[in-house]
Amino acid sequence: MHKVDLLLETKEVAAREARREREKQRLIRIFNSRHRTMGVDMEALRSQVEEWKLRVETEKRRDETYDAEQVLCDRVAQMLEEEERQRVRRLHQAVQEFREQEQPPHTRREWDLYNPEGLRLDQPARVSDYDPRCGPASLQRFAGEDLALPTRRRLQQEQQCRSLEDQCAERQRALADAKYADTLEDKKRVELDLRAQQLAQLEEECRRAKDLATADYNRAQAAEAAEQHRLACQREQEDNQAEIHNHLTGQLLTEDPAVAESLLGPHRVITDRWKGMSPKQVEAVWKAQEEQRRENQRLREAEQQREAEWEAQRQLAARAAMALEEKERLSRLQLRKGLDAYNQQLAQEQRAQQQYLQREVYTNAPSAQHHLQFNTSSR
Repeated sequence: MHKVDLLLETKEVAAREARREREKQRLIRIFNSRHRTMGVDMEALRSQVEEWKLRVETEKRRDETYDAEQVLCDRVAQMLEEEERQRVRRLHQAVQEFREQEQPPHTRREWDLYNPEGLRLDQPARVSDYDPRCGPASLQRFAGEDLALPTRRRLQQEQQCRSLEDQCAERQRALADAKYADTLEDKKRVELDLRAQQLAQLEEECRRAKDLATADYNRAQAAEAAEQHRLACQREQEDNQAEIHNHLTGQLLTEDPAVAESLLGPHRVITDRWKGMSPKQVEAVWKAQEEQRRENQRLREAEQQREAEWEAQRQLAARAAMALEEKERLSRLQLRKGLDAYNQQLAQEQRAQQQYLQREVYTNAPSAQHHLQFNTSSR
């Protein structure tokens, strides 16, 4: 945006200098009868070609500036997308590390059911024929002697029910986490779309303002050329009338102020005939100066207003960018707090489960004496 402003100021200065140079060359050509009455005005044609080339080069540089800004916006969007992917990857990695550190397989309730070393670590029913655990009948178990079968089955059913309930709850939590992650992803995508839309809108407004400024400049230049042509015609007509009047009246030595008027223009006088300015001329000079002061004041105010509008636009863009960054930071902080709270809840549930198993479930462990009372007789 600043580059475009500098380009416009440079262009305006160059345009003013070019107009002044063209005016000087044109005065030279007008006062030269040979150039005015013979052939084509090659200098004017050459200046038009140079002006056209300058305009084409300026438009090319402006398009290159717009292309560079668009590439920069695309790179920023790609960086934001890559940052979001890295954040999701780090989140998944942290969850996986927590599961590996805080939820190993041997701490689970059903570990004894699928332990690959369970059969190797389990003690067989009989080591040898002389195992002291075997009774006189040399048998380990008889049909119908399982007195704790109903209790064991009831406990196994209750344990299976609790395991199914825990699995259902874990599945619901996983679905809720996946839904929450999808919601965050959708919100992030909407935020990126809104940011891209705002950037595109700002670029379109800038382009529209530049087009309006170019159109105003072209209209002002056309109006100025028309005004110069009109003034030239008027000066030429006035010079012709003054020359005819001087030839008809012949008042060269009179006190008439009209004698001192020059044929070169109404603002020129003949010094050896001039008798001083009339009150009307003095008043006209003062009026012209006052009008010039008003015009200069109006131009300065318009320039200040335009600068204020550009400054307000830049401040609005900066505030919008800061608001988007603050919103993204708060979203990250909220997500991190939610994840920490969820991890703490999982740790508390794990500790409560371990305490419940140690205090309530495994309170009556069988002793060696309990196993020795079986198979000691034939009854």
